[in-house]
Amino acid sequence: MNYLARKNELNDFDTFFDNVFGNWGIRNSKIPSVDVSEDKDAFYVEAELPGYKEEDVNVHVEKHVLHISSEKTSSEKEKKYLVKERSYIKFDRSFSLPEGIDEDKIEAEFAEGVLKITLPKLPVEQPKKINISFKH
Repeated sequence: MNYLARKNELNDFDTFFDNVFGNWGIRNSKIPSVDVSEDKDAFYVEAELPGYKEEDVNVHVEKHVLHISSEKTSSEKEKKYLVKERSYIKFDRSFSLPEGIDEDKIEAEFAEGVLKITLPKLPVEQPKKINISFKH
């Protein structure tokens, strides 16, 4: 499971082992590739899904975890391929949501093979000022 919170790349074992040993031809388990960003109003998740259609992709939130998944498979099994490099795979990416996300207002849009999810932040509560009365 991934987290939307910032990570220290120096302590990220996946990055360390990928950089030192390479992937040795093993397929990357982080499919689809995602970018996570934020501004003062929201977090944004963008996932690359070339060849997928909106109806192929499932996005839902359960117990403060964002799930992006698909079970799309190729429907062209009877063709005799001379070269076959493209494939559709079953995937499920999960991201723990940080505190302060307005889960009721999460929005997703899919266009040109990119899924964009907006995770709006709740307004930051300001401390309540308590008036002090002095007695003489």
